[in-house]
Amino acid sequence: MASLSVKPGQRFTLPDWKNNSLLISADAEQQRYNSHHIRQEGRVLRNDTGNQAKWDEHNSRTQLKDRITTVDKWREALAKCLTDLDLEIEALGKVKEAAENAIQAKNLCLDVAIECLTFRESRRDIDVVRDPVEEELHKEVKVIEKTKKELQQRVDDAFRQLCLLKEARQQLSCDHRHKVEALELDRQCMSFNPTSGNISFKVNPTRIPDGTTALSEWEMNSRCNKEHAEAEMRASVDLRGAITLAIAQTNNELDAQRIATEFALRKRMRDMEAALSELRWQEKNTLEEIAEMEEEIRQLEEDIKKRTLDLKVAHTRLETRTYRPHIELCRDQAQFGLTDEVQQLEGMIRALQQKRTESQDALDALYRQLHRIQTDIGYKTNSLQLDNKCMDTRRKLVVPVEKFDPEVDAVSRTRNLPKESQLELA
Repeated sequence: MASLSVKPGQRFTLPDWKNNSLLISADAEQQRYNSHHIRQEGRVLRNDTGNQAKWDEHNSRTQLKDRITTVDKWREALAKCLTDLDLEIEALGKVKEAAENAIQAKNLCLDVAIECLTFRESRRDIDVVRDPVEEELHKEVKVIEKTKKELQQRVDDAFRQLCLLKEARQQLSCDHRHKVEALELDRQCMSFNPTSGNISFKVNPTRIPDGTTALSEWEMNSRCNKEHAEAEMRASVDLRGAITLAIAQTNNELDAQRIATEFALRKRMRDMEAALSELRWQEKNTLEEIAEMEEEIRQLEEDIKKRTLDLKVAHTRLETRTYRPHIELCRDQAQFGLTDEVQQLEGMIRALQQKRTESQDALDALYRQLHRIQTDIGYKTNSLQLDNKCMDTRRKLVVPVEKFDPEVDAVSRTRNLPKESQLELA
């Protein structure tokens, strides 16, 4: 009987065979678990980076919009100031021309007075006396020469003021032109998106270019230009009133004094009404800003609560992962990510709490400012009522309306004098 040939080699037991199968299955499940975990981390990372990128782009776009709004408001303010400046330059030029015409008209009066004195020099013998007529003629000559000197001084002042106005206009125009250019560039930046054809990497885009100014310096420059122009315009308005008053004084000193007083009173009333209008506008805007700030504080508190909950989740995850057994307790990417998340969330919460504190301080300051505005409105309302009483009282003075109307035309910004009075003054 033939014997069975047995190939030499290792023989495993049945339990070894079963353990090997179980080990392969366990390794497969572990690998699938690791793969699933990595996929979940990748998904979270993609969501986080995508959300962060969208938020950063939204934040940049919002800041660009706010910047465009701020610059555009300044552009509109400067444009309005330029328009007012042009009107004031034109109005002051007309008043200066009127003063020059008044000087020219006084030459005729002076020639007539001197001619009358020359005629009276032909008197003879006892008739050559210093009578009241001669005295009045000499007084007339002195008054005319004094008037011409005063008017010439006013003309010189108007010329200098015109130079200052034009200089202020040049500065204002340059600032306005620069803001228009800046608006075009920022609006071009707003139009960029990932599908734009003219986007590319740039060399050192975060560099600070030479000549860069601080935001406070930028705003101060625009404010100074505007305030300087407004100050020159106020000076010009005052000068035009002085020139008009000087022309009116050639007619009658008493009427001139009354004109000056009523002019100053009306000017004060206009300033008071403008101040009241500005204060009411400030009160309205302050109330709106208070409402918006209160809403912003509420949103900040909600965001703090949300971020606090997110921080609790991250803390819980970190604490839970500390219980991983043996070699599994390693500092993996998930550990680093959770640690970074905790640090970022803590920084976010601190920033939100700081911003909430700043917002609350700003809200308190707004309430204090609102109280000051409302108090000042009460003061100015009372002053305007008193000025109106003064105007009613001054109507007792006999000043014919056809002789002088102290109202100021808001369009031409020049004092309106009737044609008859202008002819008399000339």
